[in-house]
Amino acid sequence: MERGTKDSDSGSDKTKGAMNIEGYPVKGLSIAGHETCVMFPTLKLAFDIGRFPQQAISHDFLCISHAHMDHIGGLPMYVATRGLFSMKPPTIIVPKCIKKDVEQLFEVHRRMDQSELNHNLIGLDVGEEFYLRKDLKVRAFQTYHAIPSQGYVVYSIKQKLKQEYVGLSGNEIKNLKSSGVESTFLDNSVSVEDARVYGHTHLSEIISHAERFENKAILLIHFSARYRLEEIQQAVSALPLPLAGRVFALTEGF
Repeated sequence: MERGTKDSDSGSDKTKGAMNIEGYPVKGLSIAGHETCVMFPTLKLAFDIGRFPQQAISHDFLCISHAHMDHIGGLPMYVATRGLFSMKPPTIIVPKCIKKDVEQLFEVHRRMDQSELNHNLIGLDVGEEFYLRKDLKVRAFQTYHAIPSQGYVVYSIKQKLKQEYVGLSGNEIKNLKSSGVESTFLDNSVSVEDARVYGHTHLSEIISHAERFENKAILLIHFSARYRLEEIQQAVSALPLPLAGRVFALTEGF
C-alpha cells in the first residue's frame, strides 16, 4: 500500500447509507462480543473502534467507553491508517483509569511497527469535560459494566439560540437531544438478572424506565449476535408509548 493523502471531506458518500436521527447522520456496527463503532460523520466523531471499520478513518475524534477488545481492539490500526494517509493526528478520549495502559499499548506497537502513531490521548474521569473544538465538547458520565466504563454526552456550543429553543431552560434544551443506549438482550432467553451479571442491558429495563427518557430520539446498539435482524426489528416496532416512534436500532452486520 502506497503512502498518500486521503480527502476525508470531499466524497459524496460520507453519509451514504447512514440513518438520520434528529438531523444527525449515524453509521456504524454494534454487535455484542464482536465489534462496536458508532460514527457521526458530520461531527467527525466516533464512539469505540471495535475492529476499525474503514469508514472510521475520516473521524478526527474518538471516544472509548471501556477496554473490552470488541470496543477498543482497532485503536492502533485506526491511528496507523490515518498516519499512512498523512491525516492529522486524531484526538482520542479514554477513561482516565486506562490511559496509562493505552499509552503502553501504543509504545509496544511503535517498537514493533517502527512508526510514529501520532495522536492526542486524553483521559477523562466521570464528570470531566473536554472541548473537541470551540463549538463541540464532551462530558464523561458513569456507566456500569463488568470492567470500568463510561459514556459521553456531546454538547454543541452555539452563539445563537435557535428560535425553537427560546424560553427553554438549559436542562430542557439538553433533554431535546438524542441519546445512544445499549440493549444487548431482547427476550426471555436471557433474564434481566443474567444480563446484569455481564454488565449489559435488557430491553425490558428500558421499557420499564420509559418515562425517564425525555430525549427526542434513542439509538439502541450492542445487540447480541444470537438475534436475527427480523427479531430486532420486531422488538423495536413493538415498543409501547412513550418509546414508540422515537427509537432506532443500529443493525448493520446482522
